[in-house]
Amino acid sequence: MHHQIVIIGGGNAGISIAAQLLRKNSKLDIAIVEPSDKHYYQPAWTLVGAGTFDINETVRSEASVMPSGVNWIKQKATGFEPDQNLVHLSNGDITYDFLIVVPGIQLNWNAIEGLPGTLGKNNVCSNYSFETAPYTFEVLKSMKKGRAIFHNPSTPVKCGGAPHKIMYMATDYFRKHGILNQMDIQYWSGGSRLFGVPKYEKTLLEVVKRGNIQLNFSYNLTKIDGPNHKATFVGFGEANKDQVKEVEFDMIHVTPPQSAPDFVRNSPLANAAGWVDVDKGSMQHTRYANIFSIGDAAGLPTSKTGAAIRKQVPVLVENLLAVMNHQAMTSAYNGYSSCPIVTGYGKLVLAEFDYTNTPTETFPFDQSKERWSMYQLKKQVLPRLYWNAILKGMM
Repeated sequence: MHHQIVIIGGGNAGISIAAQLLRKNSKLDIAIVEPSDKHYYQPAWTLVGAGTFDINETVRSEASVMPSGVNWIKQKATGFEPDQNLVHLSNGDITYDFLIVVPGIQLNWNAIEGLPGTLGKNNVCSNYSFETAPYTFEVLKSMKKGRAIFHNPSTPVKCGGAPHKIMYMATDYFRKHGILNQMDIQYWSGGSRLFGVPKYEKTLLEVVKRGNIQLNFSYNLTKIDGPNHKATFVGFGEANKDQVKEVEFDMIHVTPPQSAPDFVRNSPLANAAGWVDVDKGSMQHTRYANIFSIGDAAGLPTSKTGAAIRKQVPVLVENLLAVMNHQAMTSAYNGYSSCPIVTGYGKLVLAEFDYTNTPTETFPFDQSKERWSMYQLKKQVLPRLYWNAILKGMM
């Protein structure tokens, strides 16, 4: 098989890129390699876990979002030979003139001992999968008192705010049901601080104070004993290096450690950290001029969010078309990312920032304040925009 442009991945990035390319030139020969039957709107899973969004509204068939005119190759990519312009698939090979690598991120559930066997039971929950997100709300509803732990790994994760968004929603849930003073809420994070942009972190620290939440930084979750409700954390900071803490819980929300998919991580396309090695402005590979990458698998020093993809797609499209036409690339990405951080039911802080962690806000008001209007943007507006405009290449 040979195609002019081969896109690895049919998620947000792959579908949006194909749609925008075909809007610019409907004659392009584009193939998307994507094994999945289903396409998910993952940003709503926090709201699913908090009981305010229907999980079935977050899934559609992959066929329904595939742009017309694209060749859908329903296989897994397994490896790359960029010197031969070749991609290995689960059943055969495909060659290309230009390659776009956007397979998303890999959730490494097995990296935490005992997690796969206890996830979705024993009050061990995670909003990071379609199957388990609804269980988070089942657990919330069952709580009357005790210790609720919310965990964030030390690896990059998709939507860096998600591990603590559900904590704020849970805290508000406990408050609304009159049991907040019966709850011991703890945040155990592999990060060194709550949020990387001081303007927004200031508000979030107030939310933490309001919920009497205990913060623990520079810890990795290494083991979960679900039946006995125990979690083991190991410190790796200067002050807590190799300290082992065994913590009992009544509920725990786990965010799995994440990485680029193995077939990317172990390929010639990867940088030292295992992500696709691209220029952070142009989205072009640093060694192979006919390869581009954006999104969660790309080695870009910014938060891995759908909002970042929305700004990366047009840059990639412009620059790829320029390279195809033997012209200079002129489009550059500034690192824009956005994190709509729900801080309670009907409250949201819309964090928007660039590579330098400088706020780059859309609205003419202070977005570090908790707002009902921004909560409605996340719950009502953004899902519709995703299905009806972003995936159709109109954003």
